[in-house]
Amino acid sequence: MKYNSDFKYDLKVGQVGEKYLANILENETIEVKTDYKALETGNIFIEYFSRGKPSGLATSTSKWYAFIISNDNIILIKTDKLKDICRKYFWSDRDVKGGDNNTSQGILLPLNEII
Repeated sequence: MKYNSDFKYDLKVGQVGEKYLANILENETIEVKTDYKALETGNIFIEYFSRGKPSGLATSTSKWYAFIISNDNIILIKTDKLKDICRKYFWSDRDVKGGDNNTSQGILLPLNEII
């Protein structure tokens, strides 16, 4: 939408955004991950394999992923978009072991890729 400094116009734009988010929260499936170290490290771990089988992003049926990275910051991204971003890191130095006892494989994704 085009920018306009008129409050009534801006209010309508804001309300469209509010309805869009409300629809996601009320009607869509969301996988929620919490990583309070992400702001410190600048990365978030996106699991796709664990204990010998696909897991996490590889098996998620959610339409959206939400990352809680602090009490003040939540990142919401479509799962398909997250998969597209992660694909370029397969077999790179960002394709790492992690999780409990390093039993998972995942992408160490820079936060700035999804913000």
